Amino acid sequence: MSEILYAGESGRLSFGDHTLKEKTKVEDFPFGGDMLKVKTYADITRFEKNGLFVYESVPGTTVSDFKETADSMEFTVSGNGPVSITLGLAEDTLYDIKEDGNDSGAVKTNLGGKLSFSVDLSDGRKAAVMVKKA
Repeated sequence: MSEILYAGESGRLSFGDHTLKEKTKVEDFPFGGDMLKVKTYADITRFEKNGLFVYESVPGTTVSDFKETADSMEFTVSGNGPVSITLGLAEDTLYDIKEDGNDSGAVKTNLGGKLSFSVDLSDGRKAAVMVKKA
């Protein structure tokens, strides 16, 4: 990915670059009336909207086709090996997680609205993730 934050023709976002050796960031990126920020490199990728936490992965990931609605988040993620992903969602709410169309179970967010799960991206694998209110 030549840019670490951009809007595709579909209106979906792409952000992050897990191949970078040094921290790189883009701030004040206008999109749909919001201001976006991303920080990324091999160790972490963090995405914020209007100063609020939306997405973080450890180690870093590359995210494409990111779409967020009031009830869901969906995206395709690539990286190296097992990755821990944390999303900023509604607090104290149950969400269903699907990875490549397979049900990965339901998880309840904490009082801060954070939901965490792991995805194995070994061998250059990409995963399509869908998180939706149960």
